[in-house]
Amino acid sequence: MYTVRKLINNENAADIIGKIAAIGFRELEIFAYTEENKFWGMKPEAFKALLDKYQLTAPSAHTNFPLLFSEGKTDELILACEAAKISGTKYITVAWLDEKYRRNAEDYKMVASKLNTAGNICHQYGLQLAYHNHDFEFKKWEDGSTGYAIILKNTDKELVKMELDLYWVTKAGIDPVKLFEENPGRFPMFHVKDMDKNTGAFTEVGSGVIDFKRIFKKRKLAGAGHLFIEQDEIAEDVWESISKSFLYTRNNLEKYFRT
Repeated sequence: MYTVRKLINNENAADIIGKIAAIGFRELEIFAYTEENKFWGMKPEAFKALLDKYQLTAPSAHTNFPLLFSEGKTDELILACEAAKISGTKYITVAWLDEKYRRNAEDYKMVASKLNTAGNICHQYGLQLAYHNHDFEFKKWEDGSTGYAIILKNTDKELVKMELDLYWVTKAGIDPVKLFEENPGRFPMFHVKDMDKNTGAFTEVGSGVIDFKRIFKKRKLAGAGHLFIEQDEIAEDVWESISKSFLYTRNNLEKYFRT
């Protein structure tokens, strides 16, 4: 849903979701739920009814918890969990880490502790916490560690799973398969977007340089059961773009999630 963030609003959300379903998508990763705005103006019950209408599910919800990291407050997390129970969402996924929480290795250790706390609360609701990466987590500190390695090492592997963004991990120069080998079963979700061979910018799946087949062949080792096509910025028409990515993924990659 983040891919269509510039199009969707409270007035057209139902139509936008209908158009997504018409392309052939069956799973959505949602975002932007707040107590005030709900799901684009819809209460969780109404949003779940809309998903059911189009035979869609929303396994993952991207969200942020600024008060959890700054003050240790869990109100935002509990709100997200309560909405997820109604909408049928399984994964509460931390989408972004503010720069002030990633200035050094000690910051990441604090983040890991907060993630464990959040993961425990999610488990109390029958849900699973996940963490979505960008490339900054792979910056090396003086001792050779990275923020990503610190998070993996200092979080309970049952409480905190990882949603691996295949574009950003590639951008950072990290081999996803090596991550799977070192942390088997830790990656239940992939973010799938490609990298332009000339500019390094976002591009449609199958149009760039990322070897998705090699990565997807190791999806059982990763523990992956969900893949979400997401493109942060799109140069062409949004609908043409997501249709192109969908068709390539369905025709060339989905089979690795069926075996």
